[in-house]
Amino acid sequence: MAAHRGCLPLVVALLVAAVLCRAEAAVRELKVGYYAETCPEAEGIVRDTMARALAREARSVASVMRLQFHDCFVNGCDGSVLMDATPTMLGEKDALSNINSLRSFEVVDEIKEALEERCPGVVSCADIVIMAARDAVVLTGGPNWEVRLGREDSLTASQEDSDSIMPSPRANASALIRLFAGLNLSVTDLVALSGSHSIGEARCFSIVFRLYNQSGSGRPDPNMDCAYRRALNALCPKGGDEEVTGGMDATPRAFDNRYFKDLVALRGFLNSDQTLFSDNAKTRRVVKRFSKDQDAFFRAFTEGMVKMGELQNPRKGEIRRNCRVANGVPPSPVTPKEVAPYRVLDF
Repeated sequence: MAAHRGCLPLVVALLVAAVLCRAEAAVRELKVGYYAETCPEAEGIVRDTMARALAREARSVASVMRLQFHDCFVNGCDGSVLMDATPTMLGEKDALSNINSLRSFEVVDEIKEALEERCPGVVSCADIVIMAARDAVVLTGGPNWEVRLGREDSLTASQEDSDSIMPSPRANASALIRLFAGLNLSVTDLVALSGSHSIGEARCFSIVFRLYNQSGSGRPDPNMDCAYRRALNALCPKGGDEEVTGGMDATPRAFDNRYFKDLVALRGFLNSDQTLFSDNAKTRRVVKRFSKDQDAFFRAFTEGMVKMGELQNPRKGEIRRNCRVANGVPPSPVTPKEVAPYRVLDF
């Protein structure tokens, strides 16, 4: 959620109530090996498809990984972020933090098609996101972990909830701490999960304010290395093409702890990244630790991903045959590329 919105505590409270409420329906039991009998090849199919996506376009797997954040933070991990808008439903893809930013939905489509061919009606789109996020990390050199599966897909999406919940690239550390705390995620979880920005790129659109008008000052962000700022000035000149992209750390194709080393060196790309080191003592301590100890980062990241994956939507769902639409709803004849070109995810 953007830092300027004053309703964050209320929104988080409402979100947690929606995710944790048991009155409407009991959450599903998640377990490792959930598809062992019904679709034993499921995890292999997901990883093979992600490997092919990585070979085609390196940054695509980073984009798929971050779908887990944008899905799970909004009413739990239910695949709602994958749904296209309909005449009666505004999709989360068009929410403020997602439009022209979330991308690589076609990779999820490819995975789903392969799974439907092998095990029709068995593997949920929500579980695909969880498996694919893990595989994005593994395939780029990061840690491996066992994923707990068994989620159902939501019947609807909520652009309004996404607008109210998801943070802006301008968010500061204090706002991010409050958001994560409302989801029972700690400061360590926040910093570790922000390390997802170890891979991938983001747009100049997300940082021009840091370069030329930080906090309305008409000046650049003082928490930025001078040489790095000059490089970003060249990449993102004032009045230039804001769709140009840059790596979120110095090794955007390798999942490692360089992201944290860059934050310590004041070379964080996004404001919401650099603020973790520059603006808050609690997050700064964790950033420093991860910058020196990659194994500690990997352990904390896997723990955070598992905890985030436990967020569930208690409402009754289904196993969608097409990740973009609820069962029984015809898919839109308009392709995603006609709606908006795929962009690089900014958070």
